[in-house]
Amino acid sequence: MTSRREEILSSMSLFQHAKFSSGGNMKSAFKKRESRSGYFFTLPTLLIVFSLIIYPLGYAIFISTQKTNLISEWEFVGARYYTELLTDAEFLNSLKISLTFAFFVVVGNFVVGLLLAVILNQNLKFATFFKIILMLPWLLPEVVVALIWKWLFNPTYGLINYILNTIGLIDSDVSWFDSSTSALSGVIFVAIWKGYPIVMIMMLAGMKNIPAERYEAAAIDGATRIKQFRHITLPGLRPIFLVTCILETAWWFKHFTVIWLMTSGGPAGATKVVSIDIYQQAFGNFNFGKAAAESVIILSILLSASYFYSRAIRDDNE
Repeated sequence: MTSRREEILSSMSLFQHAKFSSGGNMKSAFKKRESRSGYFFTLPTLLIVFSLIIYPLGYAIFISTQKTNLISEWEFVGARYYTELLTDAEFLNSLKISLTFAFFVVVGNFVVGLLLAVILNQNLKFATFFKIILMLPWLLPEVVVALIWKWLFNPTYGLINYILNTIGLIDSDVSWFDSSTSALSGVIFVAIWKGYPIVMIMMLAGMKNIPAERYEAAAIDGATRIKQFRHITLPGLRPIFLVTCILETAWWFKHFTVIWLMTSGGPAGATKVVSIDIYQQAFGNFNFGKAAAESVIILSILLSASYFYSRAIRDDNE
């Protein structure tokens, strides 16, 4: 009897062990299948990222080590172009002009965009209409914007000289793009006119997310509008401010279209930003290796700036 009972218990134990083992194998198989499915669904995204980002970036770095015309001439030069550029006065000057241009355009966009966002955030009549009108510069293509303002600045038949002559501010026509200072100021002004709407919209969206109770409590405590703006609005906009700074800096530091169509880098290189220098190296001098090296340097500068902006955002969230 005892032997029979032991046989039954042994059989049950083996059955349970087989059951748990089978269940474990099924779970393991399911996990492997789920993992394969995950790889399968992410494969298209990985291919797109590789095709649009990783491969072009890697190819640009490769070209920067070559003296090439991209057809028949391929000579390995290593880091020669990088060392040359670090001591190249023309490249360093274009880098300085790019920094100046980007700084004033970004600051101008924030000043104008934030001011208009504060005004539109009030309970104004026809606020939607004004938003649409103020967004028009951003919606226009850059080529159209550049050609319109180039015509307005024309010294002979431009509308700006005509208005200034009419109201008596100038006695003779001014060639705005013949002077280094006025040429750079002119393209900065046009870039601000083109770029402020996106900052305005982002700041306005950020203001809408600030709870109205904070302003009500501050008003009860006797805080003026200026103090409310300083202690409530600006701190509430800080995350959006930093993100917008990243986008604006990256966009305007490498800007090309408006400057090229209005001044082509002149006069005497006064508006020759680094993007124009890259273009001329590649398609004017056919020095694609040096142009690629300049592009890699610019990418490194923008990545460094983005890193510090990201650190600031992370510290703010913590």
